[in-house]
Parts: sequence; C-alpha cells; structure tokens
Amino acid sequence: MATTAQQGGGTTAKPAMRKPVFVKVDQLKPGTSGHTLTVKVVNSQTVLQKGRAASAHLRQTKIAECLVGDETGTIVFTARNDQVDMMIPEATVILRNAKIDMFKGSMRLAVDKWGRVEVTEPASFTVKEDNNLSLVEYELVNVVEE
Repeated sequence: MATTAQQGGGTTAKPAMRKPVFVKVDQLKPGTSGHTLTVKVVNSQTVLQKGRAASAHLRQTKIAECLVGDETGTIVFTARNDQVDMMIPEATVILRNAKIDMFKGSMRLAVDKWGRVEVTEPASFTVKEDNNLSLVEYELVNVVEE
C-alpha cells in the first residue's frame, strides 16, 4: 500500500477536516460566520415565492423566515429554496457553516451554498422563546482609529 507522498511524490496533503464546534444561539454575534448549531424550528413563514415550477429552465426562488432556537434563545433563520421544505415547526435541524446576516439592523441566521441544513433526531431541549436575538437592534458605528 503506497502512501500519498510515495504516489505523487509531492507533499500536497488534503487539509484535515476540522471538527465542528457546536455553538448556542446566545453566542451568535453580528458579522460572524462558520457556525454549527443544533436548533428546533419554532415556526416558518414563506415570505417570497417566485418562478414557475412548470418551466424547467426557470429556477424557482422560495424564501422563508423561520424562528429557530435552542435552550439559550431564538433567532430568525432565512431559509432558501430546498431549505424551506426542511424547516417544519417542531423539527430539529443542524445548521452547518451558518453565518449571521444583518437585515434592517437585526441579526438573521443563514446557510449559503458553503453550508448545509440537515434534519436530525428530535432534540431533548426546550426552546427559550423569550430571548429572541433577532429583536435586538444593532447600530452600525464607524470606528476611527488614530
């Protein structure tokens, strides 16, 4: 059995996969990304539906705002297209490589093409609904360094 260095002669080893660090909802901060978290879907509301399913070449766009959370708090998750179908109230999902988008001064959680949404086993925690991070309004402040 040949090792990688023997086969190609080079030392270009594939970078080791980092073990995901699961975070809690109350640890999320504006402008951060790369979050992996397990959340329960509290509710889901479709806010945009464009395109015709009848024509194959026209991509359908579906966006839903879903309130998701864990035992530390809740946040609005913006689900797009295929993600919308997974965001069923009471479902437990793992959001991999999620990022924080700012929308009208408040935080929204989103998973783009670099992340994944997976439905998983029902979680045992109870969602803390009285700590909604999307209701906290942030103000953009420009810091001038001297």
